Amino acid sequence: MTSETKPPFPPFDEASAKQKVRMAENAWNTKDPDKVALAYTVNSRWRNRNEFPHGREQIKTFLTKKWQRENEYRLVKELWAFNANRIAVRFAYEWHDDAGNWFRSYGNENWEFDENGLMQTRYASINDIPIKEADRKLDWPAGPRPDDYPNLSEMGL
Repeated sequence: MTSETKPPFPPFDEASAKQKVRMAENAWNTKDPDKVALAYTVNSRWRNRNEFPHGREQIKTFLTKKWQRENEYRLVKELWAFNANRIAVRFAYEWHDDAGNWFRSYGNENWEFDENGLMQTRYASINDIPIKEADRKLDWPAGPRPDDYPNLSEMGL
């Protein structure tokens, strides 16, 4: 048992599941591995593409490397489904590499939370699509997505 908590807590209803999704999106858009890692249990297990980080330290290392290569990263997450202590989301994010090549990455995540609201498992499936910079849809200033910025459904993603 840990004294760490990250409300809202399961079991989730629609409002609390949407809140959890937006909190995760906002944290990831900070690109701060230390801050993001605090939403996960100390022994959290991930599958992210073909990588399998285990625990906060490996998650921090993974995220540090990710955001070193994914420049101008912008992410939008949307609730797909929820039940008890699980949430499924779909997401899209845009970024460019050091050569200036732009990508939109689409994916789905399945999350499972402990009783303290910390994520204990995260399974992510992600595909990258090359795009032209002019075709970007996620172009707000760095940081969390503004509240009045469209969500994935509204953008047709």
